[in-house]
Amino acid sequence: MSFENVLQCPICNGSSFHPLLISKDYTTTGEVFHVEQCDDCSMVLTNPRPNSKDASFYYKSTNYISHTSSAKGWLDHIYLIFRRLTLRWKHSLIKPYLQQNLLLDVGGGTGQFLAYCKEQGVNVYGVEPSESARSHSQGITITETIDALPDIKFDVITLWHVLEHVYELQSILSKLKARLSDNGIIFIAVPNWQSYDATHYKEMWAAYDVPRHIWHFSKESMNKLLANNGLKLKGIIPMKLDAYYVSLLSEKNIGHGKLSPTNVLRGVTQGFRSNLKGASNMNHSSLIYLAVK
Repeated sequence: MSFENVLQCPICNGSSFHPLLISKDYTTTGEVFHVEQCDDCSMVLTNPRPNSKDASFYYKSTNYISHTSSAKGWLDHIYLIFRRLTLRWKHSLIKPYLQQNLLLDVGGGTGQFLAYCKEQGVNVYGVEPSESARSHSQGITITETIDALPDIKFDVITLWHVLEHVYELQSILSKLKARLSDNGIIFIAVPNWQSYDATHYKEMWAAYDVPRHIWHFSKESMNKLLANNGLKLKGIIPMKLDAYYVSLLSEKNIGHGKLSPTNVLRGVTQGFRSNLKGASNMNHSSLIYLAVK
C-alpha cells in the first residue's frame, strides 16, 4: 500500500497546510489519517492519502454499503430505506431541468438512481469506475469513464456523494462541463464539514470517512471550486435525512462498531439538532450544489 502527499491545494494552488484533526478509518482498516486545511483558502483535505492506484483497497469491505443492495444489520436496513425514499425525491429535483430528457449520473454505483429515473421515462446514462458495481447495473448504459460515453450532451448531470472521492477534481469538472448542454445543470451532493453534526462529533464524524473521502467541502470551498472551473452556483439544497444517518454512523464509531439504545437516541437527537441549526445558515450535514455554465 502506497501513499502520497497533496502538495498543492486544488482550489487556490496554495502549498501550505495546517493540521485540523486526526480521524480513523472505521470501515476497513482502523488506520488513522490526517485531515488538514489550506492556509490560504481554508479547503480541507485528507493528507497524506492512498495513491490513486491503491485507493480501491479501502472500498473492499462488507461494511461499505454504497455499492450494495444487501443489508446485514439494522443500520444497513435504515440506509436502504433512506435510499429508497431519496430516489423519488432526487428525481423530483431534476425533473424540471430535463428539457431533452437526457440524464447522466456519475459514480452511481449499481445504478439504483438511474433505474428509478428510467422507470419514469428518462433517457439515462451512467459513469461508474467500479467493475463490480457496473456488473450489477440493471440493463442501463454505464461506462467506466466519461470519455467512453456516447458523443451527446446532457440536460442534467448528477454526482450524489461522489466528488469527495475524486482525485482529479479539475479534470472531472472540465469533462462534465463539456458534456453539459448550454442550458443544463449539474447537481453535486457532498458532506459539509461545517455542519453542526460535524462540529459536534469532530474526528468521530462519519462523513469524514477517511481515506475514501479525500476532500472535505464547505460552501465557500465549493463555490470557489466551481468558479475556478467556469461554473456558476445557482442554488443550494439541504439533504436533511443525511443528518440522521451520519449522526447514527458517528454514534456507531463512538460505540466501537456497536449501537446501543442510548447511542441511537443520541444520534437521532443530534441529527434533529443539526437540521434545526442548519436551517438558519444552510450548514446542513450534506448539501446539494446546483451549478450551471
